[in-house]
Amino acid sequence: MPRRPIFLEKRGYRQRRMMDAVRLLPLLGLMLWMVPLLWPVPAAGPDPTAPTIPMSVALRYLFGVWALLILGTWALWRRTRDVVSGEDAAQPDGPR
Repeated sequence: MPRRPIFLEKRGYRQRRMMDAVRLLPLLGLMLWMVPLLWPVPAAGPDPTAPTIPMSVALRYLFGVWALLILGTWALWRRTRDVVSGEDAAQPDGPR
Protein backbone atom coordinates (compact mmCIF):
# COMPACT_ATOMS: atom_id res chain seq x y z
CA MET A 1 0.00 0.00 0.00
CA PRO A 2 1.51 3.37 -0.99
CA ARG A 3 2.13 5.72 1.84
CA ARG A 4 0.17 9.00 1.61
CA PRO A 5 1.66 12.21 3.02
CA ILE A 6 0.19 13.43 6.28
CA PHE A 7 0.30 17.09 5.33
CA LEU A 8 -0.98 18.84 2.22
CA GLU A 9 1.51 20.33 -0.18
CA LYS A 10 2.15 24.02 0.44
CA ARG A 11 0.71 25.22 -2.86
CA GLY A 12 -2.58 23.34 -2.46
CA TYR A 13 -2.93 24.47 1.15
CA ARG A 14 -2.33 28.12 0.27
CA GLN A 15 -4.79 27.96 -2.61
CA ARG A 16 -7.48 26.60 -0.31
CA ARG A 17 -6.82 29.32 2.25
CA MET A 18 -7.00 31.98 -0.48
CA MET A 19 -10.37 30.61 -1.61
CA ASP A 20 -11.50 30.70 2.03
CA ALA A 21 -10.46 34.37 2.17
CA VAL A 22 -12.47 35.06 -1.00
CA ARG A 23 -15.53 33.50 0.62
CA LEU A 24 -15.11 35.49 3.85
CA LEU A 25 -14.48 38.88 2.23
CA PRO A 26 -18.20 39.85 1.96
CA LEU A 27 -18.70 39.03 5.64
CA LEU A 28 -15.67 41.12 6.58
CA GLY A 29 -17.00 43.99 4.49
CA LEU A 30 -20.41 43.80 6.16
CA MET A 31 -18.85 43.83 9.62
CA LEU A 32 -16.65 46.82 8.74
CA TRP A 33 -19.62 48.72 7.30
CA MET A 34 -21.52 48.21 10.57
CA VAL A 35 -18.80 49.84 12.71
CA PRO A 36 -20.32 53.35 12.35
CA LEU A 37 -23.45 52.02 14.06
CA LEU A 38 -21.36 51.76 17.24
CA TRP A 39 -20.20 55.38 17.11
CA PRO A 40 -21.86 57.93 19.43
CA VAL A 41 -24.72 59.93 17.95
CA PRO A 42 -25.73 63.48 18.89
CA ALA A 43 -28.41 63.54 21.53
CA ALA A 44 -30.39 66.21 23.29
CA GLY A 45 -30.11 64.22 26.48
CA PRO A 46 -28.44 65.09 29.75
CA ASP A 47 -25.04 65.92 28.16
CA PRO A 48 -25.38 67.71 24.80
CA THR A 49 -21.60 68.38 24.79
CA ALA A 50 -20.77 64.65 24.54
CA PRO A 51 -18.29 63.90 21.74
CA THR A 52 -19.83 62.77 18.46
CA ILE A 53 -18.50 61.70 15.09
CA PRO A 54 -19.23 64.09 12.19
CA MET A 55 -21.10 62.70 9.19
CA SER A 56 -18.15 63.57 6.92
CA VAL A 57 -15.89 61.25 8.92
CA ALA A 58 -18.44 58.45 8.75
CA LEU A 59 -18.80 58.85 4.98
CA ARG A 60 -15.04 58.88 4.49
CA TYR A 61 -14.81 55.71 6.59
CA LEU A 62 -17.49 53.95 4.52
CA PHE A 63 -15.86 55.02 1.25
CA GLY A 64 -12.46 53.86 2.54
CA VAL A 65 -13.85 50.45 3.51
CA TRP A 66 -15.50 50.20 0.10
CA ALA A 67 -12.22 51.05 -1.67
CA LEU A 68 -10.26 48.57 0.47
CA LEU A 69 -12.79 45.83 -0.32
CA ILE A 70 -12.34 46.50 -4.02
CA LEU A 71 -8.55 46.38 -3.70
CA GLY A 72 -8.72 43.25 -1.54
CA THR A 73 -11.02 41.53 -4.01
CA TRP A 74 -8.70 42.43 -6.87
CA ALA A 75 -5.64 41.13 -4.98
CA LEU A 76 -7.35 37.87 -4.06
CA TRP A 77 -8.58 37.47 -7.64
CA ARG A 78 -5.00 37.85 -8.91
CA ARG A 79 -3.79 35.16 -6.50
CA THR A 80 -6.64 32.71 -7.14
CA ARG A 81 -7.37 33.15 -10.86
CA ASP A 82 -5.15 30.18 -11.75
CA VAL A 83 -7.04 27.98 -9.30
CA VAL A 84 -10.44 28.98 -10.66
CA SER A 85 -9.38 28.65 -14.30
CA GLY A 86 -7.93 25.21 -13.52
CA GLU A 87 -11.22 24.11 -11.95
CA ASP A 88 -13.18 25.35 -14.97
CA ALA A 89 -10.93 23.44 -17.35
CA ALA A 90 -11.29 20.24 -15.29
CA GLN A 91 -15.11 20.29 -15.35
CA PRO A 92 -16.97 18.84 -18.33
CA ASP A 93 -18.89 21.15 -20.68
CA GLY A 94 -22.29 20.23 -19.31
CA PRO A 95 -24.74 17.38 -18.73
CA ARG A 96 -24.91 14.64 -21.32
